[in-house]
Amino acid sequence: MSLVEEIARVPKESDSIQKVQMDIAEEEFSEAFDGSESDGEEEEKEGEYKDITELQLEKAVFGDEAGFHERLRDHRFARNNRGPAVTARGPVEDEAEDDMRKFDDADLFILDSGPSVKPLPPAKPGLETSSGASDAAWHDSDDERITVSLQTNPRLRKLRNYEDEDLVNGMEYTKRLRRQFERLYPVPDWAIQAQSKRDRFENKDRSPNASQDSGQGSSSESEMSVDFDEISAPPLAKLLQQSNAFIRSDPSVQRGKRKLRPEVIDVQRTKDVGVAQPSAISSLDFHPRHPLLLFSGPSSTISLHHLSPRSANPNPLLTSLHIRSTPLTTSSFQPPNGSKILFAGRRRYFHSWDLSSGRVDKISRIYGHQSEQKSMERFKVSPCGRWMGLVGSQRKGGGLINVLDANTNQWIAEVRVEGKGGVADFVWWGDGEGMTVLGKAGEAVEWDGRQKKILGRWVDEGAVGITDVAMGGRGNGAKDIGGDRWVAVGSSSGIVNIYDRRSWKREDIPPNPKPTRAFDHLTTPASHLVFSPDGQLMMMASRWKRDALRLGQSSSSCSYRAID
Repeated sequence: MSLVEEIARVPKESDSIQKVQMDIAEEEFSEAFDGSESDGEEEEKEGEYKDITELQLEKAVFGDEAGFHERLRDHRFARNNRGPAVTARGPVEDEAEDDMRKFDDADLFILDSGPSVKPLPPAKPGLETSSGASDAAWHDSDDERITVSLQTNPRLRKLRNYEDEDLVNGMEYTKRLRRQFERLYPVPDWAIQAQSKRDRFENKDRSPNASQDSGQGSSSESEMSVDFDEISAPPLAKLLQQSNAFIRSDPSVQRGKRKLRPEVIDVQRTKDVGVAQPSAISSLDFHPRHPLLLFSGPSSTISLHHLSPRSANPNPLLTSLHIRSTPLTTSSFQPPNGSKILFAGRRRYFHSWDLSSGRVDKISRIYGHQSEQKSMERFKVSPCGRWMGLVGSQRKGGGLINVLDANTNQWIAEVRVEGKGGVADFVWWGDGEGMTVLGKAGEAVEWDGRQKKILGRWVDEGAVGITDVAMGGRGNGAKDIGGDRWVAVGSSSGIVNIYDRRSWKREDIPPNPKPTRAFDHLTTPASHLVFSPDGQLMMMASRWKRDALRLGQSSSSCSYRAID
């Protein structure tokens, strides 16, 4: 067979193969159709045996053919007409949303405050900050439904108006926070002056001659600009030269002595001085004439601040001084004018800082008494400014106090006290002409600096580990022994005895006096005792327990109880 005949034969064979495949497919389709009809007949036969209840249940759960076609037509209609159908429902939904926007949050939601919430106490009058203040630009409706407890959180107790007050609402809580803020951060003077000028300009604009004074008003408004660069602490030399701006009180105004009540005393906290220090503060002292505060600590740095809590820059730092490798224990102004600062640590020397010239001198030895004075960390300057007392380090046979001339730093005298343990503490008389030295065993020595001799000795009642001594009420006691009325002695048990020195005589000091007052409010050793200048109040504190500070009245042995 030729090649041409073979090529012509191929299409004929492929046609026959396709025909056979079509015949096979038709036979399979007919068999499947016949099988489906037989299955339908069997189902119909089975359906004949179902009751009416079962048929209705199937229709309700699975539906029937008529319902399927009806839902299918609705689906096709919605798909073909999707745009108009959505726009038709849009305005209805928008109207519903607009209706919901008309309601407040309080009408849509409920705040479940629990069944334990007590009814709020009635608000006390006088809490408004200012009657003429403008309305707030925004009000929060939730503030009226919030309750805040002022007793649960210790930091909020200062917001109470009376001791038993506890729950306040959000509006009242906001007012009291604003009131406390204004106490700590008063309105600065430049803001008050600007407000007064602004009010004056507004009154001029309302007057009939406002148009004539418009030119003057514009020129005055230009003078209201505040130069913030001028709000700064003056130099230290200028500060000490210009004392008129830092006088505590006006001497021309005669102020009568007022007796304090023994039950209540008003104490308000002002703006804190300085920022966080690198170490603890071990010594504090106020300037005798100007509102200056001096403090130091183990960081070997002395800081001097101007006390002005109501200024735009409250309590600014004037200057500081750092001494290398000398953790400071005691620092003090030198009375009576405070022109020098004396400071020392646990070293064999102390420093003197002249504020007027800025010169710092180092006093490194006391000739003839080096072995008795190995540390100069504990010292006190007399109120007259002439003497300086240093607690000696030698305890053999008791303790001693070395007295130096505060101006020349020369040794003047020595005061010894008998007993074990050495010197517990000492205090200068009010006139600076003598001192009272107490040993740890309870023996006290009265030393006269004019005659350089001991006038008498007396023993504290109880005498259990003497820790501190203080004097107060200057001018109301015996003139020949300093003029102080009260002497307070603190012990390691926390009890503070107060003695009245008015009946004491220079030649007749009682050896075993009886205390007129005794405070037992401290449970740890008393480490600090300080009288007020008039002697009516006495502060006692203990460094061995947190918040162990009490304020008592000298004449009634009454201790004030803090409510914050």
